[in-house]
Amino acid sequence: MPRRKLVAGNWKMHGTASDLGQVAAIAEASKQFPAVDVVLCLPATLIERAARAVPGFSIGAQDVHFADKGAHTGCVCTAMLTDAGASLTIVGHSERREAQRESDADVKAKADAALSAGLGVILCVGENLETREAGQAVAAVSTQLDGSLPHGDGSAASVPDRLAVAYEPIWAIGTGKVASTVDIAEMHAAIRERLRAAYSAAGNEVRILYGGSVKASNAAEIFAVADVDGALVGGASLTAEDFVPIVEAAAAAVEASPAIA
Repeated sequence: MPRRKLVAGNWKMHGTASDLGQVAAIAEASKQFPAVDVVLCLPATLIERAARAVPGFSIGAQDVHFADKGAHTGCVCTAMLTDAGASLTIVGHSERREAQRESDADVKAKADAALSAGLGVILCVGENLETREAGQAVAAVSTQLDGSLPHGDGSAASVPDRLAVAYEPIWAIGTGKVASTVDIAEMHAAIRERLRAAYSAAGNEVRILYGGSVKASNAAEIFAVADVDGALVGGASLTAEDFVPIVEAAAAAVEASPAIA
């Protein structure tokens, strides 16, 4: 069967109670596109209220701690996320890898903890501009991915259906720059190869998302690229006006190409 498209919004450090109307509007509009999985990854302070406001719509977190409890001031564990109503979490976003100095091992531990708790995982990887310009982007991202991939309960088959990998070229996040379709195709093919190496045939089931200044004007072109199974969207996910057209573009891509490339 073809992989379902997934469009995830990452609100980052944006959003208060006054923005729950946008969550509701996005959730309602998403019902028009049943072939696309849609999720909003919200600040921890909004997860519980959003989950109550839009029952049945997927609400995610932006990070999780690998420990199940303990002296970790300011951190949130898997039990807290599930208790609040989250169904998945992002791990390894470049803004955490860089600003919070998270290593591949940290990201793997978080992904394993989330999967073990029944949460879905969007695992982020991506290169900076210096690495891209040095011609080392594919090698760097492949190494990063190999060090970050979870193994769940030890069975490769337990991972792929709840894991997505988001390729986010760091130099494109929030800059308005977008990788070329040739570069996206090359990187997503390399990621698919590493997923197959990690999970054998089950690696074909893992969805690979593109992230990096995705918006309504470029979404259709991006979704047409082989092995692009959706998007991780930043700023354009904050309002229904900007986000829903991206979901619509994903639905159109499903209709145009129903089989796995």
